[in-house]
Amino acid sequence: MMEPMSTVKVAFFDAKPYDIESFNELNRDQRFTIKYFKFHLTPDNVVLAQGYDAVIIFVNDTVDAEMIMKLKEYGVKLIALRSAGFNNVDLKAALNNISVVRVPAYSPHAIAEHTVALMLTLNRKVHRAYFRTRDTNFALNGLLGFDMYGKTAGVIGTGRIGKVLVGILRGFGMEVLLNDMYPDEAFAAETGCRYTTLEEVYRASDIISLNCPLTRETEYMINSSTIAMMKKGVMLINTGRGKLIRTADLIEGLKSGQIGSAGLDVYEEESQFFFEDLSDRVLADDVLARLLTFNNVIITSHQGFFTREAIRNIAETTLKNIDDFFAGRKLVNEVCFNCGN
Repeated sequence: MMEPMSTVKVAFFDAKPYDIESFNELNRDQRFTIKYFKFHLTPDNVVLAQGYDAVIIFVNDTVDAEMIMKLKEYGVKLIALRSAGFNNVDLKAALNNISVVRVPAYSPHAIAEHTVALMLTLNRKVHRAYFRTRDTNFALNGLLGFDMYGKTAGVIGTGRIGKVLVGILRGFGMEVLLNDMYPDEAFAAETGCRYTTLEEVYRASDIISLNCPLTRETEYMINSSTIAMMKKGVMLINTGRGKLIRTADLIEGLKSGQIGSAGLDVYEEESQFFFEDLSDRVLADDVLARLLTFNNVIITSHQGFFTREAIRNIAETTLKNIDDFFAGRKLVNEVCFNCGN
């Protein structure tokens, strides 16, 4: 027989103020006893999970095979990711040891809209204009953009986020080329777009947006070879996963002018930096530091998802996942090594 929900104890790692507020609001009935820890789950502090039934973690909490076995030893039965991505958890090690659940979609609109915000900011140099006018410099030299109307955008990945993005870009009057391992031809016909090869997306697009998951096939899909295929001066946007781009090759493309601008909400080594205030330290990552020197590069710290609606959806789905597990219901958001996810 399952325990009453009020007895379920949850250890919440990497808790930010907005997380605590959102989860507490939805846990007003005290279905769960939640202990919030401000720091990441690490091998050094995994002992803090002892005596808890479930742990809630985020994208920067790495749970390898050793951590899985420690959590199991400490009595943890469920790992609840409050994110869509799950590549930070060793699913093979978790198999038959600990169940893993995630939040597959919290707000495709939030991320698609942030993608377009990066495009518009880079195109019209809004970031540069902002600092100029604060210095009472009202000159327009260096701020020249282009009409997005009539230009070609390539959207790589047409899941929930990619489809919302396509709708916005079509609203600008752009031609949109699509690429996905599982094409939705009905969607393409409905929106007046077409699926094509990655090579054509690279060669024909004025703006390329990466909205696909990180897999063995997509890791470092943007590299020196694929950058060489692109239109000179292409705008590259990544709100997907950091390792879709080989950053060293991106820097070379920016230096040569092959890439005209880049908007990055993710970075391949972001787990050491993003979501933290490091303003009082020297940035130890030379590659990230180099990227920050380009005035045609905008980096945001994985904030594409960060809207009120999305934060609430994350909390709702995460708590529902935990509720379903301990009530013995089907786990619609389970991820596992051999279940197709």
